[in-house]
Amino acid sequence: MAHRIAVIGGDGIGPEVTAEALKVVRASGVQLDTTDFDLGGARYLRDGEILSDEVLQQLRGFDAILLGAVGTPEVPPGVIERGLLLKMRFELDLYVNQRPFIGTAPGGTVPHDFVVIRENTEGPYVGEGGVLRKGTPNEVATQGSVNTRMGAERAIRYAFELAMVRRKHVTLVHKTNVLTFAGDLWQRAFNDVAAEYPEVSTAYNHVDAACIYFVQDPQRYDLIVTDNLFGDILTDLGGAVSGGIGLASSANLNPARTGPSMFEPVHGSAPDIVGTGKANPTAAVLSAALMLDFLGESAAADRVRAACDEPVSGSTSDIGSQIAARVAI
Repeated sequence: MAHRIAVIGGDGIGPEVTAEALKVVRASGVQLDTTDFDLGGARYLRDGEILSDEVLQQLRGFDAILLGAVGTPEVPPGVIERGLLLKMRFELDLYVNQRPFIGTAPGGTVPHDFVVIRENTEGPYVGEGGVLRKGTPNEVATQGSVNTRMGAERAIRYAFELAMVRRKHVTLVHKTNVLTFAGDLWQRAFNDVAAEYPEVSTAYNHVDAACIYFVQDPQRYDLIVTDNLFGDILTDLGGAVSGGIGLASSANLNPARTGPSMFEPVHGSAPDIVGTGKANPTAAVLSAALMLDFLGESAAADRVRAACDEPVSGSTSDIGSQIAARVAI
């Protein structure tokens, strides 16, 4: 049977790269039954809709969500991010953000793949905090980080389960020497889960050290697990050391499968190049490969990734067609 996929092309180049990702998936032979949803900055400017509870309920009925990119310069920062992206993460319980990378240390000749597992529904992103005396010289702003044992442990456990089918090594990244409350919770949860997986070796890095190692020595990593904020920063850096953020893919996962997971390229909507054919759809295609893995179509996903390893050139549509042709062989 065909997999039921909700498609949110979104804004800017989002619809363009999403169309190519779907072209590649269909070339693999995997059957998709897609439904388009008009959501994003342009929709918000048109009628004020971001993500209604009614549309959210419709999304719950799909096997997965494929997202292009959202955001337009005319919409204030945070409106679409919190009203659409974060709302989906929280309401659909997309508690794992999984991002694969290929890193090569300076002078290195052999690319090395590693994965960041980012806790995706807690930390500063829950919106705890407030402002007093705004606009005055005595203004005070607070922004708290909410960390629960359940939230940390389930992300950590997911990382260890993934480690069992990879190279059996997990590194916790945090800032336990300064964030002594949240860091202690994460460290204890990590140690307790690690005790259940004696085959998996472990390590710990402060986040500032990890930033250095991402650039100078990514070979030390296989799986990194970290909190929401540090994961946000590290995954953008991971994209930079893996050929650029424009090639980075991601999966927002509900491993319990109580709702659909969502897959999206990390790059933005790039409104300055809309319609020019300059957008590289590879990140969207690789995000679709992560979707195929989640849907149990791992053989097709491997073919898609292998097709993306070869050089591509031309317009957005040309690149999509080149990858699709390789997948179909």
